[in-house]
Amino acid sequence: MAASSKKTFELFVSRIPWTVAGKETREYFAQFGTVRKCLLPFDKETGFHRGFCWIGFTTEEGLNNALQKDPHILEGAKLQVQRNRRAFSGQRSNTSTEHD
Repeated sequence: MAASSKKTFELFVSRIPWTVAGKETREYFAQFGTVRKCLLPFDKETGFHRGFCWIGFTTEEGLNNALQKDPHILEGAKLQVQRNRRAFSGQRSNTSTEHD
């Protein structure tokens, strides 16, 4: 049973406006369920995030709730939201806002 509590149900979100930070993204998706992680990669050269992120929910219900809503709008921009099809393998040192 402990193993199932570690499972994360992930979304891939793109078209995030550069004016939106990881905290706002996390808070927005928290309305659908408990967010385990929000990985928002930044470009080392520009200092801005790259316009996409991974949102991990603690339950499949949170994931499904987010997938059922359309459109997702943040700061006037329509986000593209889809189920993450593969495991995230990015660099942890280059991400923003991961909380347990």
